[in-house]
Amino acid sequence: MSVIYIVLPVALVLGGFALAAFLWSVKQGQFEDLDTPAIRVALDDD
Repeated sequence: MSVIYIVLPVALVLGGFALAAFLWSVKQGQFEDLDTPAIRVALDDD
């Protein structure tokens, strides 16, 4: 039972890092254009 005192804060810190990384990527515009990368595979580069 005492391991929960270690695992719970570690899980919360890792979740906070994941949330911060997601919010940073949204703010940087990483999720603005979701259609072009899928179409770019079909386009022929000359």
